[in-house]
Amino acid sequence: MGTPRICETVGVTKAESEAGTYVEPGEFKRDTNYITTRITADGTDGYPVVADRYRLVAARACPWANRTLIVRRLLGLEQVISLGLCGPTHDKLSWTFDLDPGEVDPVLGIHHLRDAYLARFPDYPRGITVPAVVDVPTGQVVTNDYAQITLDFSTEWTEFHRPGAPRLYPQDLRAEIDQVNRRVFTEVNNGVYRCGFAGAQDAYDAAYNRLFTALDWLSERLTGQRFLVGDTITEADVRLFTTLVRFDPVYHGHFKCNRSKLTEMPVLWAYARDLYQTPGFGDTVDFAQIKTHYYAVHTDINPTRIVPKGPDLTDWLTPHGRETLGGRPFGDGTPPPPPPLGERVPALRGPQ
Repeated sequence: MGTPRICETVGVTKAESEAGTYVEPGEFKRDTNYITTRITADGTDGYPVVADRYRLVAARACPWANRTLIVRRLLGLEQVISLGLCGPTHDKLSWTFDLDPGEVDPVLGIHHLRDAYLARFPDYPRGITVPAVVDVPTGQVVTNDYAQITLDFSTEWTEFHRPGAPRLYPQDLRAEIDQVNRRVFTEVNNGVYRCGFAGAQDAYDAAYNRLFTALDWLSERLTGQRFLVGDTITEADVRLFTTLVRFDPVYHGHFKCNRSKLTEMPVLWAYARDLYQTPGFGDTVDFAQIKTHYYAVHTDINPTRIVPKGPDLTDWLTPHGRETLGGRPFGDGTPPPPPPLGERVPALRGPQ
């Protein structure tokens, strides 16, 4: 299947790895071909916005899927788009619903997410990725285009947004949000993977330099403003957060992004804590699943599959001081209510 994509499985022999191989010679190059079908208000692609028709399949371990969990929470779409959660690891075929009774998704009735892909594309040739949105009546995958999924949640599902939902992709800020997102994706979201999956020293060195150049740029940008674009949270903050929250537990050590820990970059550390403590962000994060996924699945990087005990994560709950910069996370809106009981993650406990 070629170069692995984000949070996906790769076809290899079981002797090589149950999960797949991720490091190839030279520079890591991401496959960015996705199922681009969209769910829209007008149903142009044959999939109209309808309550209770679609199921978001995600994994808390995956940063790209984590985006969809955050946006779904912030906008209050839990009541109209159901959620299926895969476990933190997967076999060579697919992400699996091993967290559910009998290891079968209770709505879709499948063990492997792959089955939803094959239901629509019997000869689907690419990796099986999360997030994916599945059409429940047919059991067929609609899209796995993670970047478009969250934008469509903001712009196409407005009929079902909760009262007080934030404007994550406001029309007047879209050009700036898109510009920031492009750099954050190439240099940071994908940059950590270019470090971790580099197959040659020069490729790693170049990726490392680009990553920390971008992190320094973000630190400078966020020194005088609370959020990346405008004075409220936007899609740009969601996209950066899911990488930052994984930085010290995974990317610093496992992916060799080790010039500095997040906790050693004061502006970004305070910014990340600010978001983590904002309802809709930290309450989607499961650090145990994150660590298990990366250290157990990437066996060509970590052949022992040993999951480290550290770092201490309770500092995520300490004061961040970012409110002094002004801005309000939700603007004139309101925070989302607590997550539904069945979607709650174990809460961090601060110093006792």
